[in-house]
Amino acid sequence: MNWDRIEGQWKQRRGKAVHHWGRVMNDELAAISGKYEELVGKLQENYGIAKEDAKGKTAEFKKGIEKLKKSNANLVRLQNSLNATKKTSKKILSKAKAKMKR
Repeated sequence: MNWDRIEGQWKQRRGKAVHHWGRVMNDELAAISGKYEELVGKLQENYGIAKEDAKGKTAEFKKGIEKLKKSNANLVRLQNSLNATKKTSKKILSKAKAKMKR
């Protein structure tokens, strides 16, 4: 995922960012709108860290978001698989019950 896409999805990510970076306020993050250089600047300002450290923090955050997205996708796949298994089981049970009534 690149920062252009993050900028486009910033509203979704902003909540996670607010939770992750407590010193950066929600309205500041709203104004940043996912712009990478502005985010790095705010991290430098609010945490008093060097630019390279701020870039490292954003890279870590980006990796964390990616891990969350992958985990979520896996959970959705497992849920869909479970739902399909339940449907199949119900069909098998209803057929078995129908045969038993004959």
